[in-house]
Amino acid sequence: MKTPLKDRHVDGVGAAACTLCCAAPLVAMLGLAGAAATAVVFTLAGLTFAIVVAGTGIALTLARRRAERAQHCPRGAAGPVDVSIGPPR
Repeated sequence: MKTPLKDRHVDGVGAAACTLCCAAPLVAMLGLAGAAATAVVFTLAGLTFAIVVAGTGIALTLARRRAERAQHCPRGAAGPVDVSIGPPR
């Protein structure tokens, strides 16, 4: 579209009006998208941290229980055991 030289200011005014009218809502939408992305990142980081801490706690608890059980109940001691009654100590 060819605009005469004397009417070119109309296009500039239209572009300026569009910028003034539409810039604030567009920037607001971008800001909301950024805030939502930040919230999602913090949520996923928190969930990941919670899963790692819970998994480590469960693994350490199971390892401790297994070690205590191994001290009290050796595997080779299964079967009959001779018992003798002696003098009281």
